[in-house]
Amino acid sequence: MVIRRFQSCRRLHHHRRGTCHTRGDHRLASRRTRTGRIEAEGPMSTSFKAVLITRDDDGAQQVRLCEMSEADLMDGDVTIAVAASSLNYKDGLAISGKAPVVRRFPMVPGIDLAGTVLSSAHPAWREGDRVILNGFGVGETHYGGLAERARVNGDWLVPLPDGFTEVQAMALCTAGYTAMLCVMALERHGISPDRGPVVVSGAAGGVGSVAVGLLAELGYEVIASTGRAETHDYLRDLGAMEIIARDELSGEGKPLAKERWAGGIDVAGGHTLANMLSATRYGGAVAACGLAESMALPASVAPFILRGVSLLGVDSVMAPVSLRLEAWRRLENLIDRDKLAAVSTTIPLGMAIESAPEIVAGNVRGRLVVETRLSDS
Repeated sequence: MVIRRFQSCRRLHHHRRGTCHTRGDHRLASRRTRTGRIEAEGPMSTSFKAVLITRDDDGAQQVRLCEMSEADLMDGDVTIAVAASSLNYKDGLAISGKAPVVRRFPMVPGIDLAGTVLSSAHPAWREGDRVILNGFGVGETHYGGLAERARVNGDWLVPLPDGFTEVQAMALCTAGYTAMLCVMALERHGISPDRGPVVVSGAAGGVGSVAVGLLAELGYEVIASTGRAETHDYLRDLGAMEIIARDELSGEGKPLAKERWAGGIDVAGGHTLANMLSATRYGGAVAACGLAESMALPASVAPFILRGVSLLGVDSVMAPVSLRLEAWRRLENLIDRDKLAAVSTTIPLGMAIESAPEIVAGNVRGRLVVETRLSDS
């Protein structure tokens, strides 16, 4: 596939959606009050910057940083001034074209966002509310968070916890929220700290980093699996008690291995998940939330029928609001803000394009936050 990065564009297509342009439209600018509400301040242009993925007639994918208008946004009952988004593995696949994540074109990628409501026809939200969005197909079938503006369905939103800034929330976002859902799944299955250690695959990545920190904060003995020796000190600082090489799990293993841990959080799938299950103690469980290695599961039924091991599927995209609210409440109370800063790097919107291949290749440690506040003009 052809990827063209950082090309400025004035006009890309004649679609209503996805057209890149500069427009002279103006509305009232705004400022944040002490209460976090938005008040009118003066005129401002409704044009904004966005990463836009298109596909030409030959099927080749193009990615550009474009200037768009609110008129180009998709349907929805809440319009948001996006302050921050993030670059997740799925976003990396979408931008780099490594997998068919995008299911309609053109598309603004970004599976999550945090920002302030500019206007709302939804009964739950009003102008000035601070909100978060994770999943629900944004960045795949609906314009996502890698833009300075978004228009979405209000049912997809949850309130941004008072204890987080937008950038801090996006340092967690889909990865951190998914890690919390995995921990909650293990807790519901009765995997408490006194049951034994919990292993985390892809521990230096986005989900893995937050999972290690959360488990350590809750008193678990954490075994971190990583293929990058240079991240060992980083993982110990997050709370890992033991570090094992990725190769210990990623190769072909035994149907039933020696019991090593009470539970696990897996982002990889494939042999890694199979080996994690085969070494889980009697009555233990593994929460699976990713497929960075493979969608396949070359496993035996032995762990399930001989040790009563459970495989817990964790979905973050369509999770019900009740689970989302609980996850964000737990994150607000558990996350060490200094550790959060240590696991995240903030980049400008334009750098999302060049960073996408790096996150797919596994070269990014922790979380990439994309700051998307509307530029001064």
